[in-house]
Amino acid sequence: MFLLLERRKRAALIYDLAIIGGGINGCGIARDAAGRGLSVYLCEQGDFGGATSSASTKLIHGGLRYLETLQLRLVRESLAEREVLLRAAPHLVRPRRFVLPHHRGLRPRWLLRLGLFIYDHLARGITLPPARGIDLRNDPAGAPLKPHYVFGFEYSDCTVDDSRLVVLNAIDARSRGARLESRTLCSAAERKSGRWDLTLTAALTGARSEISARVLVNAAGPWAGEVSRNIVHAGAEARLRLDKGSHIVVRRLFEHDRAYVFQNADGRIVFVIPYEQDFTLIGTTEEDFRGDPATAAIDASEIDYLCAAAGQYFRKPVSRETVVWTYSGVRALHDNGALKSQKLSRDYRLELDAPKNEAPLLTVYGGKLTTYRRLAETALARLAPHLPMSGPWTSAAILPGGDAPEGGMRAVADALARLYPFLARSHVERLVRAYGTRAASLIGGARCSGDLGEWFGADLTEAELRYLIREEWAETAADVLWRRSKLGLHFPPDEIYRLETWIASARVN
Repeated sequence: MFLLLERRKRAALIYDLAIIGGGINGCGIARDAAGRGLSVYLCEQGDFGGATSSASTKLIHGGLRYLETLQLRLVRESLAEREVLLRAAPHLVRPRRFVLPHHRGLRPRWLLRLGLFIYDHLARGITLPPARGIDLRNDPAGAPLKPHYVFGFEYSDCTVDDSRLVVLNAIDARSRGARLESRTLCSAAERKSGRWDLTLTAALTGARSEISARVLVNAAGPWAGEVSRNIVHAGAEARLRLDKGSHIVVRRLFEHDRAYVFQNADGRIVFVIPYEQDFTLIGTTEEDFRGDPATAAIDASEIDYLCAAAGQYFRKPVSRETVVWTYSGVRALHDNGALKSQKLSRDYRLELDAPKNEAPLLTVYGGKLTTYRRLAETALARLAPHLPMSGPWTSAAILPGGDAPEGGMRAVADALARLYPFLARSHVERLVRAYGTRAASLIGGARCSGDLGEWFGADLTEAELRYLIREEWAETAADVLWRRSKLGLHFPPDEIYRLETWIASARVN
């Protein structure tokens, strides 16, 4: 009888699909698969979106510079996805105009004009304003720049809160029946009798468990090669190059709300973007990386490079002393033999290993934040012969919190401000930018500020913390301050210990 119960228990843990990796690609695949009726399990060794997916330049864009390497399909697909995500998550994905000053001696003016014409042409069905030329001598965008930059172009793309985009996909996957576990390491995976048997280890307790799945997806990002070599021991490993990208954040450099794209003599470009109301984001670098991606950090030469790139254009100097925060991430790019990282494609590559009568393995390499949804669709199309599933559905679906009424997210903020007059307007707008229409469920039936419980720095309340722990897998102060939000930029340092203590107590209780 005991053995029969054990067999039944084990059978109940056989999922259709198991996914290693809880970045944007893993969570995107989990969401899509769960919505097609598949049973899905996902494990992530750290926090969801805790590595590469939270270290981007915070853009949803076509990739204007990819036109130079003739990656037209990638640009076209990215521009189409920009429109999809604008509709799906209007609280996270927001239109932004980008100013590209003409730099004499670098790309000629006619080439910039041609590139932007093609960019707009590839974005058929575009809802954002097209590119135009601007006289920087008479435009507010020219005021912060050195006087010899007299002409430029302005075009449309979008900015995004990258780590929150990951979490929203995880929430949606869970709502459709997927089981997602953060801080859970897949320490072994073995093909056996037409299935994959996975051994899982909880990072905090060391507790071990097992699940089985008919199909396994390796979406471990920069760890994908390591998982292929040391965990699954299956399939031919693709040639990868690990590329580190670093960013700096400084105090706000200009008053208008447009971003800049600066060209450099080495052929790279640097984005300079208004960030979190009071700051400016500058990035990114591109350097070959070796070692554990978890240890990636900016070095002094990268800080100097970004400061110099910005200082070449702005009247106001940008120096190491002006930097208030830095972050770095590692991208896994398919190595085509190019000498320079910027020449490597940002497109994704999927490799399916499906020997006859054995459980399939799909490995995901590369990919852009912008195209994660299409990557997920393509991945499931590759797996369709091996799993019974319904068809694609995410192109018209709304992500949690994105179901804005007529009037958009401004109407949502106006309604919340009327419903909760004790909250400052800036607080309401921050909540709407982060949670969209779900902000009301976070505040609940509060009638005064005291009903939200304890208050911490930067308008962070106990009610919001409880929501993040209950609904968004937050377990540490860093989860809250740097991934579920960017409140770390505003948070008083002497408040962090109190926050950590509160979160530890809340998780125990």
